[in-house]
Amino acid sequence: MELELFVIGISLLVVSYLVALKKQTWLLSGFNEKNIRNKARLGTVVGAGFFLPLGLLLILHSFIDYPYEKTVSVSTMFVLLTSVYVFINRKLLEK
Repeated sequence: MELELFVIGISLLVVSYLVALKKQTWLLSGFNEKNIRNKARLGTVVGAGFFLPLGLLLILHSFIDYPYEKTVSVSTMFVLLTSVYVFINRKLLEK
């Protein structure tokens, strides 16, 4: 068991809970709050669509060791980040 990955995964699950359910969007940096239409939906999308799957993946990777584990982690993170980014830009930003 890799303790570092487990701790990071648990941390991401806590952030996911705070952002998705408690709507603590101040934890998210790098967006202009004036341009977001629905801050509650932003929290749900980012918390449940990015932080939750990534946290679960890291917890799973802390218990299971297999070849190309880092490649799978980085690829999954990239796909999640890209899909959340595209969704936010198309649905939640005011143009």
